[in-house]
Amino acid sequence: MKIGIEGQRLFRKKKHGMDMVALELIRNLQRIDTENEYVLFIKPDTDHTAISETANFKIVEIGTAFYPLWEQFALPRAAKKAGCQLLHCTSNTAPVFTSIPLVVTLHDIIYMESSLLKILKGSGTNYQKFGNAYRRLVVPWIIKKSRKIITVSHFEKNRIGQFFGINGDQRLKAVYNGVSEHFKPVTDPFELQRVKTKYNLPNRFFFFLGNTDPKKNTKGTLKAFSDYLKQTGSDMQLVMLDYDHYELEQLLEEIGDTELIHRIILTGYVVNSDLPSIYCQSEVFLYPSLRESFGIPMLEAMACGVPVITSNTSSMPEVAGDAALLINPFKTGEITAAMIQATTDANLRAALIEKGFAQAAKFSWKAMAVNVQRIYNKLGAACNS
Repeated sequence: MKIGIEGQRLFRKKKHGMDMVALELIRNLQRIDTENEYVLFIKPDTDHTAISETANFKIVEIGTAFYPLWEQFALPRAAKKAGCQLLHCTSNTAPVFTSIPLVVTLHDIIYMESSLLKILKGSGTNYQKFGNAYRRLVVPWIIKKSRKIITVSHFEKNRIGQFFGINGDQRLKAVYNGVSEHFKPVTDPFELQRVKTKYNLPNRFFFFLGNTDPKKNTKGTLKAFSDYLKQTGSDMQLVMLDYDHYELEQLLEEIGDTELIHRIILTGYVVNSDLPSIYCQSEVFLYPSLRESFGIPMLEAMACGVPVITSNTSSMPEVAGDAALLINPFKTGEITAAMIQATTDANLRAALIEKGFAQAAKFSWKAMAVNVQRIYNKLGAACNS
C-alpha cells in the first residue's frame, strides 16, 4: 500500500509539539515498516537533516506559502499524483475535498470549545488566532469524512466523542505519544556546562516551557513564582524558553510584580538535543496548564529525573499518573504551595523522581508507530476487500 503522510513543517528549523510527534512517527515507521510505501509531503525549508529518504520512504516537497492553500489544494493534488491510497494528516486538519481515504491525527479540540468571535477577540498571537479559527472551520468536515481519527489520550478521545456526538464510533482511536530516548539523566559535566553557558542558565531554577497560548497558564505560573519568592526569600530563578520579552513585561504588569523580570531567564529557542541538559539542571519542572490533550514535556522531565508539578485537569492526570504533584491550575496558591513542597521535602522529591522514571518508561514512540501502522494495514485490508 502507498501511504502519504503530511509533514508540512518538518523542514522548518524551529519545530514544536505537533511537528515533533509527526517526526517521531515517521522515524519509527522507517525502522519497523519495510512493506508499505510512504510518500512524505513537506514544505521546503532549511532543516533537511530532520528526515531522510529510505528505500520505501520518498520525500515530496510542495511549495505554497499560505498554509490553508497548501493543505486544501497543493497537498491533495500532490498525493493524487503520487498514487497514494491513504493520506495521513498529522496536525489536526486535512483537505476537505479529496477522494483519497483520510486518516487524521486530532491532537485536541480546544479551538472548538470557544466561539469564532471569542477566538478572534481572545489573547494569543494573531498566528495562533488564525490557526484556531481555521481549525474550527475545517475540523467538523474532517470528522465526517475521515476513515480513522487518531487522538493522543483517552481524555481527548472522550472529549471528541462527546463534542461531535460520535462516542463509540470505531473510527476514533486513542494512541499515546512517546518520549524520545535522548531524554535521560545527563551526567557529563562538560555537556551540562556547555548548555548552561549557551543559554545563560542560573545555578538554581524552575523550568517552565510556557508560551503565549492561554492554555499554558503563563500568567498564573508567573504569579505563583512571584508568591513563592515572597514567601520563601529563595534565590531561585525561573527559566522560560522562546518567549517574547514585551509580552512577558505585560504579564508582569498584570500580576503587579514588574521586578520579577530580574529573576527570569529567557533562553530563546532551544534545540531539542539541548533540552535534556536543561531539564537535568532544573530543580522542578512546572507544567500547570489549564488544558492539555497529552503533555509530552512532563514525560521528558520525568525521564531526566526531575520532579514535576502539573494540573489535575484534562489529560494531565492520565499521563502523569502518581508521578507528579497535581494542582488546580486556576488556583495560583496551590501552584506556589507545590513549588515550596517540591523544593523543601527531600523524601517527596526522591519519590517523585523514582516514580517519574517508571512512568516515563511506559510511553515510547516505537509503540506509537506500531499502533499507527496497524491502523494503516487494517484500512488497507478493508479497502482491498
